[in-house]
Amino acid sequence: MSSQALRTLIIEDEKPSARRLSRMLDKLGVEVTTLLHSVSESIEWFEKNDHPDLMFLDIQLSDGLSFEIFDRVQVKSAIIFTTAYDEYALQAFKLNSIDYLLKPIDEDELAAAVAKYQSMKPSAPKLALDFNDIKKLLVNPIEREYKKRFTARVGQHLKILNAEDIECFYSENKGTYAATSDGRNYLLDTTLENLEPDLEPKDFFRVSRKFYININHIRDIVSYTNSRLQIKLNRFSDQEIIVSRERVKDFKIWLE
Repeated sequence: MSSQALRTLIIEDEKPSARRLSRMLDKLGVEVTTLLHSVSESIEWFEKNDHPDLMFLDIQLSDGLSFEIFDRVQVKSAIIFTTAYDEYALQAFKLNSIDYLLKPIDEDELAAAVAKYQSMKPSAPKLALDFNDIKKLLVNPIEREYKKRFTARVGQHLKILNAEDIECFYSENKGTYAATSDGRNYLLDTTLENLEPDLEPKDFFRVSRKFYININHIRDIVSYTNSRLQIKLNRFSDQEIIVSRERVKDFKIWLE
């Protein structure tokens, strides 16, 4: 089966995000046949139509978690999750689906996920998905210890950085930095992706592909162009920190 013959569905409540993902897939030669935007709409559609080969599924929809769809519908499609819940249950997503993509979706990561699906056919749609287990993890994430300290090399010395003193982590020129409350920036020997499992999700949020910010150091939040938000921290002012449009909704939920 060629990628052009794939019957592909997107379930995403933010219509601009759904259209953007559809355009990205079209560039990969994957035609999206249907866009759905809510739990209720999806249930009605599945009850009346043949299930697609591949589904891109957002976790948080406007009328509930998308897992509620499968309380009513038996899954017959391969699933790639699209989610902003980077701090929750990623291992469960990986075990129970073809793949997961963190928002905002990166073109290279999308291409890799589609290629992974194509390499797994025809067995991919037969995966056993335990949505109840994943849903439990979303509501009650696994209790774990997050890092309270990080280290940065300064010349021949190692500098200990307390997590509570870090205003943000950011990437620049292929490097990853920690900006601290004393106004200094430290180069770390890691990446934002590798930092992710170590950050306390109640304190740190990834507002874009470039920034993780600490809620305890937010000085101001300002409306920005294209329905985005600008974050101003207490000391860090080297660059603008913009909450990407795809993450604004989840950022507001995180603030509550």
